[in-house]
Amino acid sequence: MRDRTRYLYLAVIVAVVLGILVGFIWPDVGKELKPLGTGFVALIQMVIGPIIFCTIVLGIGSVRQAAQVGKVGGLALGYFIAMSTVALVIGLIVGNVIDPGSGLQLTDTARQAAEAEAAKGADASTVDFLLGIIPETVVSALTDGSVLQALLVALLAGFALQAMGPKGAPILRGVEHFQRLVFRILAMIMWAAPVGAFGAIAAVVGATGIEALKSLAIIMVAFYVTCVLFVGVVLGTILWLVARINLWSLLRYLGREFLLILSTSSSETALPRLIAKMEHLGVSKTVAGITVPTGYSFNLDGTAIYLTMATLFIATATGSPLEFGEQVALLLFMMIASKGAAGVTGAGLATLAGGLQAHRPELVDGVGLIVGIDRFMSEARALTNFAGNAVATVLVGTWTGEFDRDRAERVLAGQAPFDEATLLDDDDADEEGPREPAKELSPA
Repeated sequence: MRDRTRYLYLAVIVAVVLGILVGFIWPDVGKELKPLGTGFVALIQMVIGPIIFCTIVLGIGSVRQAAQVGKVGGLALGYFIAMSTVALVIGLIVGNVIDPGSGLQLTDTARQAAEAEAAKGADASTVDFLLGIIPETVVSALTDGSVLQALLVALLAGFALQAMGPKGAPILRGVEHFQRLVFRILAMIMWAAPVGAFGAIAAVVGATGIEALKSLAIIMVAFYVTCVLFVGVVLGTILWLVARINLWSLLRYLGREFLLILSTSSSETALPRLIAKMEHLGVSKTVAGITVPTGYSFNLDGTAIYLTMATLFIATATGSPLEFGEQVALLLFMMIASKGAAGVTGAGLATLAGGLQAHRPELVDGVGLIVGIDRFMSEARALTNFAGNAVATVLVGTWTGEFDRDRAERVLAGQAPFDEATLLDDDDADEEGPREPAKELSPA
């Protein structure tokens, strides 16, 4: 099965190349292929709620002390806030240094595109965000596609099972079997990845064309370089100092997930696989189940960099540069409004437009300048957010003592390969309960 899945991801690479060619040569045909990419992303989103529910319930239900769960959540949120602040600062520094946006002209078409995006993000508010975490029913949290709603219900169910003690053991066993079923379904869906990647890439290339890339290459390249530096320097250094894990080994281990995100521009397509791979790496179920879903809404490093650089770009392009105090106030507001948008393709653009509409309405028209390249910047946002959440999971696991570094070294060295067929460890876990990190046997 391992060989077959290797062929699957080679097919994804071929599909991406073919999609780019179709988009350039026959742009109208490329745009008509968009439903293929949309359908594949919808299939992945279909199983995200149940996977989050099962993972968190098993993680919390198997922990005797509720305080341990609170410790994991507190450390994760504290780290997310710190890293978002660092990303904001880096985006501000780079944006002020390169001073992008000078020399561009705002057209009527760009103004109309900006108005459409502003309408999407105009009603974003902190109150709406908080109330949106509460689902209509317990079951709807698993069917509406909201990561935070599924997280809330799973936390309540996990603590309830924990309070039930031994009486909750049969329920935990049932949840574990259901988790295996859902992961099997996900493994089947992944075989549609080449078709989804082909449709998604062909559509965006067909709709964008090469002219938009030429005129806006500076801001796009600067954004990609900034994201690479943030991941390589900031995240890589922290990961090595805290967990003694090499960043590039971790990113190589997650290579298939990065390819999936690159072809769909949505980090949410890789969320279930990230949970499974973090557990396989040696992170406990509790840490992986809480940190990964929470990070998808609160740990938006790529989005933070994008919002800062895009705002400075628009301000310069429209001849209304922002003072430093204005930059900080506006971008802090956007960071609050952006929570929960990580898995939605293009949500960063709507958040940007909504924030400008609320604080500097005269700048909203400038959003139209980057509509053409936002899809390509969305890929960088999603990749950076995903890398940040992977690193955060390892760090929180290390700080709470629930990360098996010896196992991680074996996994990253290729000695304990990930099971692509089930997305879970061996079937012995069915009989042994929630998996504990494996112990390495001493040589005879």
